[in-house]
Amino acid sequence: MSIVDTNYYWFQSALTDEQCNSIIERGLSDMTLTEQKAGKKATDATTFDFRQKGGEISNAGSVAANNLTNEGRRRKGIKDEDIYVRDTKVGWLADRWIYELIHPFIHEANKKANWNFEWDFSETCQFTVYHPGMFYAWHTDGGTRPYIPFDPTVKEQRRKDEKGEYVIVKNEEGKELEFDETYRDGKFKGVKRYVPAPGFVDNPNQFWKTRKLSVTVNLTNPKHYKGGDLKFDLGPHAGGKRYHLCKEIRPRGSIIVFPSFIHHQVTPVTQGTRYSLVIWNLGKMFK
Repeated sequence: MSIVDTNYYWFQSALTDEQCNSIIERGLSDMTLTEQKAGKKATDATTFDFRQKGGEISNAGSVAANNLTNEGRRRKGIKDEDIYVRDTKVGWLADRWIYELIHPFIHEANKKANWNFEWDFSETCQFTVYHPGMFYAWHTDGGTRPYIPFDPTVKEQRRKDEKGEYVIVKNEEGKELEFDETYRDGKFKGVKRYVPAPGFVDNPNQFWKTRKLSVTVNLTNPKHYKGGDLKFDLGPHAGGKRYHLCKEIRPRGSIIVFPSFIHHQVTPVTQGTRYSLVIWNLGKMFK
């Protein structure tokens, strides 16, 4: 257990092989079920709300552009809308045993790193799969803006699919669902169950809160993949050590905890498959 300038805190090989295998098995099972219900693309994860890969430049150019900092892209005249900043597969897990397994490490890191952030809720765990060529470019997880309560009657707050149509929750038979009296005291009873756009939420536990602590867990033996490195941008104050390779996450079962407002990336996987688990932990806005 160590610390680097309080930018992140790590626990190497904290989880056993058996625990890692259990999470992978659970994650792949969730992804298979999701794809069976909604198609193969249902587990694709891209940033910018379903923007197509590549934009006006090639996929190879997109990967290269995403390895630049925001400042570097601006200098080269590359616009955000011309690239995609993420290419991964994801599943979503809310198993109590996973939270009970990871939460003690979050609390310990928060205390020993002297962050002492106030947080009281964890979002659904994201199980992430990186096949060769997949990556997640420079980004932050949050920490600057709160989640806004979702109003399904406001069109601008509804999520759209890649065809530009509003996404509505459906039942097993494919029938579109409506909100009932159990949702927000019946305020939106009878309104279709539109899916919130990014930044809007329908869970009261998230209202007006922001992501404060991010957690990533490496579930894969480092011998089984190449690339897929976690890197941090520690800011201009770090000088020549600004862009930091997080070597501590490489051993299987290692856990990294860091403030959600820190820029980070996962470089493209070049060989094998990288499995990881991500948990975002929320609290009231920083004062």
